[in-house]
Amino acid sequence: MSGVLRLVPDEPEPAHDLADPVPPRHRPRWAADPLDDLAEEMADVCAAAVHPDEIAAVLEAGGLTGEQITERYGRNDAFELAAELFARVPRSHPEPPPRTDPWRVSPGACLLRSLVFTLPGFGYALAAPLITGGRHGGGLPAGTGPLAVSALLAWAWNQGLAHRAYLRLAAGGRPAAGRCLAVGAPLGALLATVAALLLPGPAGAYAFAAGQAVYLAAATTLLVLGRERLLLYALLPTAAGGAASLVEQPPTAAGVVVLLATVGGALLAAVRTVLQTRGTEGQPPRLSPFASLPYGLFGLGCGVLTTVAALGDTLRHTGGTGTAGPAVLALTLSMGAAEWLLYRCRGRALDALARSTTFPGMLLGAARVLALCIAAYLAALAVLTLAVALVWPHASLPDPTRAAALLALGAVLWTGLLLQAYGIAWTPALLCLAAAGTETTALVLRISAPAQDQLVTCTGAAAALLAVATALLGRITTHR
Repeated sequence: MSGVLRLVPDEPEPAHDLADPVPPRHRPRWAADPLDDLAEEMADVCAAAVHPDEIAAVLEAGGLTGEQITERYGRNDAFELAAELFARVPRSHPEPPPRTDPWRVSPGACLLRSLVFTLPGFGYALAAPLITGGRHGGGLPAGTGPLAVSALLAWAWNQGLAHRAYLRLAAGGRPAAGRCLAVGAPLGALLATVAALLLPGPAGAYAFAAGQAVYLAAATTLLVLGRERLLLYALLPTAAGGAASLVEQPPTAAGVVVLLATVGGALLAAVRTVLQTRGTEGQPPRLSPFASLPYGLFGLGCGVLTTVAALGDTLRHTGGTGTAGPAVLALTLSMGAAEWLLYRCRGRALDALARSTTFPGMLLGAARVLALCIAAYLAALAVLTLAVALVWPHASLPDPTRAAALLALGAVLWTGLLLQAYGIAWTPALLCLAAAGTETTALVLRISAPAQDQLVTCTGAAAALLAVATALLGRITTHR
């Protein structure tokens, strides 16, 4: 019938088995997809994820249940929802936040330590009348033997003692370190003095050797316990007297008084500092004495290398005595820059590790950091050598061979100290001892000029140490 609205019944729904799962309800196409809002809300998490499971873990941790996922987002479970979020949000891994360099150190602190390493050298100028007493066949003062043996033994002993005291300091605090130094420092001074007495020499040389041993023991104590300023104050009389001796040699009695003032001041400061460390902290774990042995051997090897560099030309009569003193002084002055660059190397190595994404990249970054740091140290050593030679009385500039030999020796010392800072002690100890033995043998057998022997030997040792250091810095576990 025209104009009559016909009501058409709805089509019957198909039969549905109750056992079948109910399909999720889908929103109309014109309705906003709530997944867009969720993707925007979780944009940072989704962008930083490397796998959808990371997003699924965050969803479940947020308390989103399977029923809610089905009801709100029309997805079967958290893994399906996470996969879609992972696909929708592009990857954008954020850079790590800026970190504090744990190895940052004040240049002023390193400069202070450089001064206390260098100023004791003036004591030898003041003590010259005490150790002369005639000449040996090699052209050296008669007291050179006792002084050299005493210094080498004290150097090696105090290197090992410092390592052991630092371990005590880390494990048991200042009281433990103080107890270690209270026993080890006097024993080392006694052994060094006895070693000097075993060799022939004038009485003045024995007295100076004993004072030298006492001073080195006190200096080690103050340096380990962080009292560099007290040590500097004790060295001021010797520094003033040594500076005056560059113009005119003071009377012997005046030199003795100045040296006694420095030794006495350092000894009193060390005893007072140790007494101040007394406390009630528990005993640290027992340490094997062999743990510090390689550090002592490294000190012995470095001492022999430095002694040969200083005295080799005199013993061989090769005419290089005018450059030996300034070279050794420059080497001791450079220890402040060496220490600062050791800290910078460790900090920059951590930065290179953070920027690396592959093992070859990490190894290349470590090699670059190592090359820059050792180049900076050798440049500082070269500048100091030139500066000292210009102001040292009657000194001459080193020839290319001697200058290169000094830089090679500096590379051995710096790289060995770097490996020790990472806990690798036996490798630098054995290489330095081997280099010292090679140079001493070449000096005795008169194989070639001392500067040439030093250049060849130290270059080989430095190359080996640098190879070990590069491989070490290229490992992730090294920087834990």
